[in-house]
Amino acid sequence: MHWDDARLFLAFAREGSFSNAAKRLGVRHSTVSRRIHALENELATPLVERSANGYILTKAGEDLKLSACRMEKELLSFEAQSAGQTTQAAGDLHVTAIANMASTVLMPIFARFRADYPNIRLRIDVTNDSVRLTQREADVALRQTNNPGETLIGTRLTTISSAVYGAIEYCQAVNSGNAEEKWVGVDCCDNHRKWTSESCPQTDHDFCVDETSLTAAALREGLGVGYLPCFMGDTDPTLTRFHEPQEKHDLGLWFLYHRDLRNTKRVTVFREHMQREITALGPLFEGKSISTENF
Repeated sequence: MHWDDARLFLAFAREGSFSNAAKRLGVRHSTVSRRIHALENELATPLVERSANGYILTKAGEDLKLSACRMEKELLSFEAQSAGQTTQAAGDLHVTAIANMASTVLMPIFARFRADYPNIRLRIDVTNDSVRLTQREADVALRQTNNPGETLIGTRLTTISSAVYGAIEYCQAVNSGNAEEKWVGVDCCDNHRKWTSESCPQTDHDFCVDETSLTAAALREGLGVGYLPCFMGDTDPTLTRFHEPQEKHDLGLWFLYHRDLRNTKRVTVFREHMQREITALGPLFEGKSISTENF
């Protein structure tokens, strides 16, 4: 059996559907389906069965999943060991980060890293979902959390503070009694959803969004007030703070990676670069300065 076939089947076994497996692997839905069927023909045994709730693995499929997991573990271990033996900062570095941060304050930092280390090929993916670093879906994750995974190595880079923002004219109108206080409904993450539910005086929202950049856009249009991280809200000249940051809403910004990569040169230099850059921008992240001089 080829490892590529085992890897593809393992993605399907973990995701539970052809489409989700295809998304994880960056291939077509039909490719996953076709190759699994070909694998079943080659092994002369069914691996997948359709049920009322979707697809399930047969006994042979479960056995293959266990074997593929062992193969993956060995290969990833070898990859990490071989990468740790080199003293050169070179190769591929796969980083995942949250979209609103990666496309704004982090992008200049990434650009400066590329200029300093031209032999490292940097790939940036954005997602608010959890990424399985133990299965090497990424080398590094930049995450806002107060509870990083226990199986990962992490460096806390700074504190991310959040406040309630709104368009300047809208906030002035609300404070003077000339406009009704409304909140933009958010579904971008558990934190903003929870904070909005706790703070919002209304049960129904006239306008809802599912991504932080959309929240900022809605606020600029005067559609209400809502939570934004201070590094976004304080650098937008059309917005103002409607409520100041509260310590209970602070989140840590963590640099996370699997312990097998702790001696990998490209991970080490990227961590040191991020630490230097984020430290310099500490007041912006912590909501203590609205200066855009270093942004």
